[in-house]
Amino acid sequence: MQRILCLLVLVAVVNLQAVDVFEQQRRLGRSLNLGNALEAPSEGEWGWKIADEDLSRIKQAGFDSVRIPIRWSAHANPSPPYQIDPVFAERVNHVVRTALAKGLAVVMNVHHYDELDANPGAHRERLAGIWRQIAEKYQAYPDALHFEIYNEPHWKLNASEWNSTWVLALAEIRKTNPHRAVHIGGVQWNQSSTLKDLQLPEADRHIIGHFHCYAPFQFTHQGAEWVSSPWVGTKWVATPAEQAEILKVFSLATEWSKQTQRPVFLGEYGSYGKYADAESRVRWTAFMATTARKNGIPAAYWEYCAGFGLWNPLEKQWREPLLNAVLSR
Repeated sequence: MQRILCLLVLVAVVNLQAVDVFEQQRRLGRSLNLGNALEAPSEGEWGWKIADEDLSRIKQAGFDSVRIPIRWSAHANPSPPYQIDPVFAERVNHVVRTALAKGLAVVMNVHHYDELDANPGAHRERLAGIWRQIAEKYQAYPDALHFEIYNEPHWKLNASEWNSTWVLALAEIRKTNPHRAVHIGGVQWNQSSTLKDLQLPEADRHIIGHFHCYAPFQFTHQGAEWVSSPWVGTKWVATPAEQAEILKVFSLATEWSKQTQRPVFLGEYGSYGKYADAESRVRWTAFMATTARKNGIPAAYWEYCAGFGLWNPLEKQWREPLLNAVLSR
């Protein structure tokens, strides 16, 4: 009996290790970013904290996964071994566990590590140290949990610096999570055009290419307070030229996927709702979601309940036309 049990455990382990990364990608399905919460300097500082009921609501609405942006760098010591604050780590762990328990797959990342973008050489070891701790903590979690090494590398984190940076973090992850799906995006804010610059290890077939799309930026970010935005009033009416701009972004991602035999994930798309007209937002969002699905690319809308949000926290209801556009109902 004991021998049979050992064999069954061995088979289970082998099967777990053999999970295809394309299947892991497919399970992400319709996804939603939990933005403006754990990637704030302190959760709640940007207006909301993630509640268990939020995750239940997201699952019930029809989503398959959530992407959780996290500012780990604000909660880790600056010196080796870069210990993460255990209280913050447990808070993140609660959100991850709850999401998984609700039946949502999870993409968990490092977000807003501004010092890394400004001075990669001085911070890449710290990023690796942060990931060592995360990877150790979650090594026994199911494959529904994905890691994303870093959100939107930019500024001085150019292609060369980025290739020298993520490789250290990936090495730490693989020590304890040899078959975990790991997302790696290109530079210049995760543009699909920079996926080609990634020098990924050929033997590691558990990597997902990660890209973002906010094209056209003049529409999606009109009136946004954090950018210089003279474009208030810009509409999106789905002209052939407007569609072509977006289709080019997807084409670059799918071409890279075919050439490298790696899956891709659209980690962010969305439009800022303060000034953009509702009809244009719904039209653009539906086109984005439909295009992603036609290309077999799971996509995560940015975001749940802040400036781009699908959920209205004041009226406590979904913005139904926008929600339906994301879900393509």
